[in-house]
Amino acid sequence: MRRRVVITGMGAINPMGHDVETVWTGLKECRSGVGYMTIFDASSFPSRIAAEVKNWDVSLAGEDPEKWKSCGRHTKFAVGAAKQAVGSSGILDSGIDPRRLGVYLGSGEGNQDFLRFSQMVIAALDGPKLDLSRFIKTGLETLSPMSELEQEPSVPSGHIAGLFNAQGPNVNCLTACAASSQAIGEATEIIRRGDADAMIAGGTHSMIHPFGVTGFNLLTALSVRNDEPERASRPFDRLRDGFVLGEGSAMIVLEELEHARRRGAQIHGEVLGFGSTADAYRITDIHPDGRGAIACMRMALRDAGVSPDDVDYVNAHGTSTQVNDRVETVACKVVFGERAKQTPISSTKSMMGHLIAAGGVTEMIVCLLAIRDGVIPPTINYENPDPDCDLDYVPNEPRETRCDIALNNSFGFGGQNITLAVSRFRG
Repeated sequence: MRRRVVITGMGAINPMGHDVETVWTGLKECRSGVGYMTIFDASSFPSRIAAEVKNWDVSLAGEDPEKWKSCGRHTKFAVGAAKQAVGSSGILDSGIDPRRLGVYLGSGEGNQDFLRFSQMVIAALDGPKLDLSRFIKTGLETLSPMSELEQEPSVPSGHIAGLFNAQGPNVNCLTACAASSQAIGEATEIIRRGDADAMIAGGTHSMIHPFGVTGFNLLTALSVRNDEPERASRPFDRLRDGFVLGEGSAMIVLEELEHARRRGAQIHGEVLGFGSTADAYRITDIHPDGRGAIACMRMALRDAGVSPDDVDYVNAHGTSTQVNDRVETVACKVVFGERAKQTPISSTKSMMGHLIAAGGVTEMIVCLLAIRDGVIPPTINYENPDPDCDLDYVPNEPRETRCDIALNNSFGFGGQNITLAVSRFRG
């Protein structure tokens, strides 16, 4: 029999709050974390709204800000979320062999130093030409080696390993919006096959910078409902016009069941199933028939050993783009069949925005809390029914109902699809 994997620690920092319970309260109260961008001057951009983390710095995690001054926002968020997850799990007090504790993150890019790069270009301009030697000289004089290193997506996983002396497997993946869900799935497999007893898994990202916002604007993927920031993210609504960019980090501690039992750990739930597929279609478009999403959900259910009839809730990828929401609806209809319209589906991106690489793990934690409390969070801003999106999206108000098994969908640019099946723990 394969080893069972449970969740024994959780941590989160995102636009809804600085810890798991504050985030969960905000979701149940239908709050929005969306507002006008303040991280940089976006006044000339088509989209000027985002879901930013407010009033947080690494000192609130008990860390010296000076130590982390070269790091990007995402690394600092990761430190805070990981310290919450590891601290709440008690894993470091269990006498675990550090070689049996690993890290698997879905982390995005770090600092993007636009100011210094622009200065390098300006200093090297010689009329219409670029003087390469001056460009290099200016770079050597002005760029910070540590800041440049911190741009690499793999660096946060190294920082987390160092914080907790996690000497086991250390991996980072960046499969766009599916990254942290993939990290959890792959970390689960590492424990199942016996290569670790516990894994710190999750994701972290901040793309609220000129390069990130420009890219999504060019793809026309962002909402331009600038006059109503809190109402801009409206998954499955007929008048949706794009997603709202968010940021943050969430981490969980995954642990082999018997290891957790022996030390008397609190168990928040179990990872039952993991599905991973590719659309094999286009870089930015998902397959119109939802073939990758359908296969992914079915794979997760098969891995979990449950049927679609056993699923009580689906936390949808639900980005608030025209194509994603329509295709995800199609996929759910195929997977759930006659039960599709009776299966509650909601998108918490309506409140916290799209956390990109950190989205999947954050939404998995939401699934665990829905199971714990018997409350399904809503899809807010659902006001105008779309005939192409005609399922039960738990509109505008949370719903009290028993929930034992939930699916969490994460579908990323490039056709990356991940579904995680999580459940109430039953010994």
